[in-house]
Amino acid sequence: MTHISVKVDGTTYEDDVEPRLLLIHYLRDRLGLTGTPIGCDTSNCGTCTVELDGTAVKSCTVLAVQADGSEVTTVQGLAHDGEWTALQRTFHERHALQCGYCTPGMIMAARDLLREHPHPTPDEVRHGLEGNICRCTGYQNIVRAVLDASEEEVTA
Repeated sequence: MTHISVKVDGTTYEDDVEPRLLLIHYLRDRLGLTGTPIGCDTSNCGTCTVELDGTAVKSCTVLAVQADGSEVTTVQGLAHDGEWTALQRTFHERHALQCGYCTPGMIMAARDLLREHPHPTPDEVRHGLEGNICRCTGYQNIVRAVLDASEEEVTA
């Protein structure tokens, strides 16, 4: 076992974990943060995207021990006092989801994109979300939601 200290959605956790434990399993199974889904376990789909020290990562490719001393933000840590971020709200308003399974990863990847390109073009949004797969929507509403959010705020 390896001792880690990690701040997740503003709360610091101290735990002993197996060195091979993936961050996604630490978040879901140990901390009970099930808002980040497990998709493919191969880093192809992007549903498990979270922020690690402010950068989007696929949590199925990061070991929990690699997050030691770091700050992790999940989709569950975005809203403040019940107020959604612009991205969360525009995804809802633009119906940028159908089943909703990919939505947490899409929102987290879009946050990363907007940090790098505060006012992206539609092509930049598509390119920025390439590593996230949606099997339901056809992406048009997702692109519109990200563009709408970019008009409101760079990142919360």
